[in-house]
Amino acid sequence: MAGADRLASLAEERIDFRFKGLPPDAEGTTVASLTAQRRNLFTGGFTTPVLALSAERLDHNLALMETYTERHGLAFAPHGKTSMAPGLFHRQLARGAWGITLAVPHQVRVARAFGVPRIFLANELVDAAALRWIAQELDADPDFRLVCYVDSTAGVARMDAALAAAGASRPLDVVVELAAGEGARTGVRGETECAAVADAVAAAPTLRLVGVAGYEGEVPDASPESVSAWLRRLGALAEAFDAEGRFEGLSEIVVSAGGSAWFDAVADVFARLPPLSRPVLKLLRSGAYVSHDDGAYREKTPFNRIPQEGALQAAFTLWTQVVSRPSPDQAFLNAGKRDAAFDLHLPQPHTVRASDGTTRPGDGLTVTALSDQHAWVRTTAPVEVGEWVGLGLSHPCTIFDKWQLIPETTADGTVTGYVRTFF
Repeated sequence: MAGADRLASLAEERIDFRFKGLPPDAEGTTVASLTAQRRNLFTGGFTTPVLALSAERLDHNLALMETYTERHGLAFAPHGKTSMAPGLFHRQLARGAWGITLAVPHQVRVARAFGVPRIFLANELVDAAALRWIAQELDADPDFRLVCYVDSTAGVARMDAALAAAGASRPLDVVVELAAGEGARTGVRGETECAAVADAVAAAPTLRLVGVAGYEGEVPDASPESVSAWLRRLGALAEAFDAEGRFEGLSEIVVSAGGSAWFDAVADVFARLPPLSRPVLKLLRSGAYVSHDDGAYREKTPFNRIPQEGALQAAFTLWTQVVSRPSPDQAFLNAGKRDAAFDLHLPQPHTVRASDGTTRPGDGLTVTALSDQHAWVRTTAPVEVGEWVGLGLSHPCTIFDKWQLIPETTADGTVTGYVRTFF
């Protein structure tokens, strides 16, 4: 099935027990049919807990990053591991994204199944079975492009051997990953070692060196100054490789960085890159922007430093229900670790919805702990059993992954669509 057909087929998927929070009386209907009913999240039979994605805020975030990257001359390959939602991938592509960034082979398979034409794999790929599949994909589709990290001569040797054994006819494009510092995550630690890895790529007929890349979010004790200094090192590495003739025969040179905390520094430093022998694809990879959040990225977003450029909006609310009030200062909600992100911050109650549909701020409610299926709430304000409590969440990557089919809602609760994830 072609990617576009498979994407369209998501609308024909049947609603059943697999999908948390959806109306039990929708069993057996298709996603398209349920969407056409335009049910209300609060009165249309949805059960708690249920995760809702704001349609208006999602559109705002998509538009804002499209404008931001265009304004700063950046190509954009948003990190798809955040959502693993092919429908969102294609909305990002429609908003001008160059391609989608991914982290592991399974994610690449999902993206390819849904027709994503360009993928940046932000990891060194040394799995022989995955490389065999990649070789088949490249050979079968001359328009498909995949760019992959390399960060060691040992990795280059394994990649070359696996691709050669697979009979690859197209070389795999690779970028040397520069580590963000000693003790950081992956990547080559120094420029001399980077040159050795590049030499190994040059000697591997199944690989083609197309640029350099890295992840500035791993810079130790990150600050605007230290992140910018590392980004300048990355640019200097590209310059050095170019001066050494390592990019002969290319139509463009890839220089890539950019998580969701420092893309302003990436934009600033990449704008100052000197001309190289070929055009430079300045590729930003931020992913968390798509939904933003009420925690980690609300605190870390670069738009806090550059408010004149706009502001992202938290698009997720996890709607839960008060199921127990064992004491005046204690309440329990029916959502826990299986439903809510908790790796960076605990959920934050922001809205209470009473049985009559009226709402009030979640002031006086604090989530103090999560069990598997319960949130422990300290209360200094009245809240009743049966009331709905809307929770703001932290860290988009661990919000999306707990939900397979997410209602997309307007401000009045009308469900206008459903986002399908594949984790």
